[in-house]
Amino acid sequence: MAVFEGTFTQTEPLKFALVIGRFNDLVTVKLLEGCQDCLKRHGINPDPQGNQVDYIWVPGSFEVPTVARQLALSHRYDAIICLGAVIKGQTPHFDYVSAEVAKGIAAASFQTGVPVIFGILTTDTMQQALERAGIKSNHGWDYAMNAIEMASLMRQLRSNLAEPYARHGQSLAASLQNPMESEVV
Repeated sequence: MAVFEGTFTQTEPLKFALVIGRFNDLVTVKLLEGCQDCLKRHGINPDPQGNQVDYIWVPGSFEVPTVARQLALSHRYDAIICLGAVIKGQTPHFDYVSAEVAKGIAAASFQTGVPVIFGILTTDTMQQALERAGIKSNHGWDYAMNAIEMASLMRQLRSNLAEPYARHGQSLAASLQNPMESEVV
């Protein structure tokens, strides 16, 4: 048996997309800065003119999952990082938005097999959001770490899960389409 873990080295081939909500940009820009700092310190070029990170800006957090899913379906990225901030107000709007954003981001990842990182702050106050976006710590850094680790882990899994099928002269995709006919010993 084997143990698989993501690593934070050999990041040169990894490609990321960042989907950022403009609403509450005082917070989301800080999350983005933390995310970029982490990527850069782990050998990933965060320059939008480079070839490792694409940036997609959307109106708000509610729009993030739709775009994240489209990006994941392209299979151009090793991971997608979703950044946004939903701050509680005096109406139930917060509950609806935060719940749907969480479900949508999870669904994008489940449906595509691409790691889609939930980097949406859901806080009671602007102060709490600012604390999580840099005053006390910057969760943008954490979201980037999660993306790097998951991208690395998924590459390992794809490589190692495909290997037994290749040794038996068939592709992983072919054997998954009709598992009853192709038994791997």
